[in-house]
Amino acid sequence: MVVKALCSLPQQGGWRGAVFMLVLGAVAALALPPLCFFPILPLALGLFYKAVCAAPGHRQAALWGFLFGMGYHTAGLYWLTNAILTRVHEFWWVVPFAAPGVALLIAPLVMVPALLCRSVPPGWPRVAMFAGSWTLADMARVFYFSGFPWNPLGSALEVPGWLGDWLIQPASLIGVDGLTLLLVLASLAVWQGRRGLLALVACAGLWCGWGAWRAGHEAVLPGHVNPAVVVVQGNVTEDEVLGRDDAVSQFRSYLELTAQGVRDAQRLVPGRPAVVVWPESAFPGLLEEEGWARQAIAAAASGAPVLLGSDRRAAGVDRWYNSLMALAPDGHIEAIYDKSRLVPFGEYDPWILPFHLLPAEVVPGPGLITWNLPQVGRVGPMVCYEIVFSGGVVAPGQRPDWLLTISNDAWYGNSAGPRQHLATGRLRAVEEGLPVVFVNNRGVSAIYDARGREVGRTEWGREQVLVRPLPGPEAKTFFALLGRWIPALMSLLFVGAALVGRWFYEKGRSV
Repeated sequence: MVVKALCSLPQQGGWRGAVFMLVLGAVAALALPPLCFFPILPLALGLFYKAVCAAPGHRQAALWGFLFGMGYHTAGLYWLTNAILTRVHEFWWVVPFAAPGVALLIAPLVMVPALLCRSVPPGWPRVAMFAGSWTLADMARVFYFSGFPWNPLGSALEVPGWLGDWLIQPASLIGVDGLTLLLVLASLAVWQGRRGLLALVACAGLWCGWGAWRAGHEAVLPGHVNPAVVVVQGNVTEDEVLGRDDAVSQFRSYLELTAQGVRDAQRLVPGRPAVVVWPESAFPGLLEEEGWARQAIAAAASGAPVLLGSDRRAAGVDRWYNSLMALAPDGHIEAIYDKSRLVPFGEYDPWILPFHLLPAEVVPGPGLITWNLPQVGRVGPMVCYEIVFSGGVVAPGQRPDWLLTISNDAWYGNSAGPRQHLATGRLRAVEEGLPVVFVNNRGVSAIYDARGREVGRTEWGREQVLVRPLPGPEAKTFFALLGRWIPALMSLLFVGAALVGRWFYEKGRSV
């Protein structure tokens, strides 16, 4: 009765149907981290699917797709507003448009499955077309500006704890985009009668069973450097980062936490070398030009190398690199990685803006690299949101032993944003078969092993040190070998199967 009433709302058209689609999209966003309430997807996606199938014309189906996408992405990205609030005196007028503005750019992609599924007969061909085209359209977000593949539906399976460990293991084969494809199929199978439900139950049992088996085993490769990782979380607010009024106190705090962390490493993980990691924006200046600061950091680390974030000058006026630097035990800079994937609107002004939003420009680096450092081993350095790119976190031909991401999510406050960011690190660990160390300024920081199991984490908004032995790498996963070609080909197969279904349907009608 209730479901019938809900299904009838979009058919009425007008403002009621439009509002219903927006709300339905927002409800689907409840499946995203940190809530991960993925059981809501059969209801939200199922009602959306029925609405576009029942739409009187393609124009209304496209509108329903756009509005569903607006609701989903606005709710999923609500926390973007917090970043504007840190400079509200300058950009107060942007506050109402931050999340809806970004959603406006992404939402048209949801029109693709809304339209294409209507081109094939009802039943399983239409379900296959919807799921395949949804996944392909979602994968295309990597081409938006410098890429914005945030909040794919597959991330809904990153439930905290053992259940999430089980559910995300297929990402080692098909990546998060493959999880998206299977999750959309599963959500619509609920609406396909008894056979659909039976198939769903059988597949869910196999999924969880295999995931539990894989999460309960490991196959760490021998002969790698496994230092004690000292994660330093200074808990500096974004107002303090921007103001720099108390920069000396912040720097002193990081030095004290570093010294404490190295002592903890010697006590908790004796006999192993230590490596200290500071987050993005941790050093309040240009470390490359401050020799005294490098010596102070080296002294606090007591012979341990330190990996930390700092800006550095690029050629030109008001042009900077957002960099991750490796300090050797004697304080000299041993390696530098310049962030190569920049955040649109946050680090550079996209060409669509008719004005300059940012006072200075961050310059992209040449691309991903792998460091091979004493006491550290082979590490793949990344800065901030570079970790969100499935299949794009390892330099070609330079597979590291572990992945490192430093970030400053203080911009977004105690919201879903930092948790969604952290969740991507867990998925990259499963996809690549590599441990991930995720270090954040205010939290949440964490260490994951090569199967995405949490080794340790900090809390949000606390000055804290986390010390854990670095987990070892595993052999290349199937996904690491072939990358996003796997979910792309899977999605194309479903689209192709739907088109074959249409051919048989039309052939049957012509007889």
